[in-house]
Amino acid sequence: MAVQRMPMDPDSGIPDLISRLGDDSKRLLMDEVQLAKLELRESVSRAGHGVLRLGIAFGVGVVAMVAFTLLLATLIGRIVSGHMWLGALITGVVELVVGLWMIKRGMASYAEPSYTLEQTRKVVLHR
Repeated sequence: MAVQRMPMDPDSGIPDLISRLGDDSKRLLMDEVQLAKLELRESVSRAGHGVLRLGIAFGVGVVAMVAFTLLLATLIGRIVSGHMWLGALITGVVELVVGLWMIKRGMASYAEPSYTLEQTRKVVLHR
């Protein structure tokens, strides 16, 4: 993209130059605002598509977990002489233990700082 240079009039005075500077500044500001609007519109569109995909993935995951729970409860119920209630109870306990373990790991990783001041300084200094 080539830079367009405006022809300079050697007879133009300082008031003309200041006026031109004001006009150019206004145009530049308007162009920047327009560019920001376009970038924001694109970012919001991408975010919307991402949220939609996450929602669909969550829904599919919930349905899959319900199906797995029913399969496991039925399988255990058949193994223990047809006592489906025992299969459901064992499956529920196993899922609670796994859920508590996942919560504990998530809280532990959340408690760790993602970075330290020294690490931030190293990243900034190496750029």
